[in-house]
Amino acid sequence: MATEAERIVPVLPDPERAAALLKGRRTINRFKRGRPPRSVMIEALELARWAPNHHLTEPWHFYLLGEQTRSAVIDLNTELVRAAKGGEAAQAKHRRWSGVPGFLAVSCDHGSDEIQAWEDYAACACAIHNLSLYLWSQGIGVKWTTGAVIRDERFYDLLWIDPDIETVIGLIWYGYPDENPQAQRRSLDCSLVELP
Repeated sequence: MATEAERIVPVLPDPERAAALLKGRRTINRFKRGRPPRSVMIEALELARWAPNHHLTEPWHFYLLGEQTRSAVIDLNTELVRAAKGGEAAQAKHRRWSGVPGFLAVSCDHGSDEIQAWEDYAACACAIHNLSLYLWSQGIGVKWTTGAVIRDERFYDLLWIDPDIETVIGLIWYGYPDENPQAQRRSLDCSLVELP
C-alpha cells in the first residue's frame, strides 16, 4: 500500500542520475552537421513549459526557426558584426553561426508591473533550463546566446514578434555536440551564506 507521500509525490528518477544530468550539462559552441528531429524539439518544448511560474502566467513563447528565417537571422547578425567590428570579424561570425544546426528564439511577455516582469523572466529562464536538461539527456547540446541581434527591431520583424507585447530573451542554438567541454564551477563555499 502506498504511503501518503508516495500518493502526492510522483515516482522520481534515481537521485544519482538526476545529479549526473545536472552536473554534466554543458554549454555547446561547436556542433556536428545535422539538425535533431523536430519531434525531439517539440517534446523538449512540451517539458520546458512545466517550469515554475508565479501566478501561472506561463509568460514564454518559443519560435522554432526554419531554414529561411535562420538564414535571415545569420545575415542580420553578420551585418551587425560588420558594422561594429569590420568585415573579417563578420565573415568569421557568419561561418560560426552557419555551422549551428538549429535556432530557437525564446521571448517573454511584458509583465504587468516590475515585480511580475522579474518573476516572468525568471520563469522563462527556468523553462530554458528545463529544455536544456531534456535535450542534454537526448544527446543534444544547446547554447543560450544573447547580443545585439536579439535586441534589433529587424530581428523582431523576422520572427513576427510585437516588441510591445514580448521581449526576446535568448536565441538558443541546438544540435549534436562536436566538443566535450569540461565542468568548471567554484566550490559551494564561494556562494553559500548560512544565517542563524
